Amino acid sequence: MRVAAAAPRLATALGALCAASAWASTAHADFTDGRIVIGVLNDMSGVYADTGGKGSVAAAQLAVDDVGGNVNGTPVVVVSADHQNKADIGANIARKWYDTEGVDAILDVPNSGVALAVHEVTREKDKVFIDSGAATTELTGAKCSPNTVHWTYDTYALAHGTGKAMVAAGGTSWFFITADYAFGQDLERQTTAVVNGNGGKVLGSVRAPLSTPDFSSFLLQAQASGAKVIGLANAGGDTINSVKQAGEFGITQGGQQLAALLLYITDVNAMGLQTAQGLVFTTAFYWERDAATRGFSDRYVKAFNGSRPNMNHAGVYSGVTHYLKALKALGSDGDGRAVVAKMKELPTDDPAFGKGMIRADGHHVNDMYLMEVKKPEESTGPWDYVRLKATIPADQAFRPLAEGNCPLAKG
Repeated sequence: MRVAAAAPRLATALGALCAASAWASTAHADFTDGRIVIGVLNDMSGVYADTGGKGSVAAAQLAVDDVGGNVNGTPVVVVSADHQNKADIGANIARKWYDTEGVDAILDVPNSGVALAVHEVTREKDKVFIDSGAATTELTGAKCSPNTVHWTYDTYALAHGTGKAMVAAGGTSWFFITADYAFGQDLERQTTAVVNGNGGKVLGSVRAPLSTPDFSSFLLQAQASGAKVIGLANAGGDTINSVKQAGEFGITQGGQQLAALLLYITDVNAMGLQTAQGLVFTTAFYWERDAATRGFSDRYVKAFNGSRPNMNHAGVYSGVTHYLKALKALGSDGDGRAVVAKMKELPTDDPAFGKGMIRADGHHVNDMYLMEVKKPEESTGPWDYVRLKATIPADQAFRPLAEGNCPLAKG
């Protein structure tokens, strides 16, 4: 009867129906819709396109390919969308994905304002949110959710890595150029606490709109402050423009230092070593760290047009890998809270991040690395951009569990 009813339809529609029937026949009974759908939601066209963008989609697909494209016989599908760095757009996409398009988990979401909105929609819909692109500590603080896992890094780790190192090296006075939204404000606040706590002082700050092309007025204010360190509490294209324009003003030649509080290897590639040399930054991942990261990165290069992965891309890969591991163990994707609980129960282990775990507050903890950008003459080849200055152990890299005020950590 089903075939007869479908006969008048176009051949493509019949093919789609047959494919759906095949999915349903092979799927585990507890997997909804006969497939597992992972949504990569990020900035595809704006200031954060290179830090996530299509590269994160490639990373998610690589993780899916590593399990043969299915979990317990159920196909895994990756979809993507551009949130345009707007919280309302991101929330609306998440709601539509969950309500009508069968998406089970959302990944990436750089931009803390968007991430917090998606975080709440995911809680409401009882799905899974694995944030690997936003940095706000609110995701695992008082607003923590049993449906969210925070991967890769956060503002606490960035501030304590780079901020502490810069103060220890003599950078005792600071002026901040801060992205004017949740991420930048949180990063400035966290770094200020580190500077003050280590005997330094903050002389001032200025807020810069997201995606502004001209940082001249902000840089001149920072220069006039006389601060030893100009803290760039921004990311992506904004950081690239800040550093390039600081060079044009001769700020570093005047004795002031730049602290790139969130920097990616893809940013260094975009700036070039001549511009980026000497920058100190904190990262969760670097492709040349060991044999496992080199192997993962080589596969990523083949999947994504020759570009090396940054820590966001690695975080997406790692998060998807562990999510699929939890689904396999649980045998179900319908209850987001149960999936996240299983993710917390199981130890994490993958080529990008190695062994780790997810805390009660939903934070994946991993080692962080303090890096310095090489001089051009020190580079031995393509993407050989940085040297390791220090490894920050996982148990020291992130905010102590008891200090986050997450209700999930109190039970």
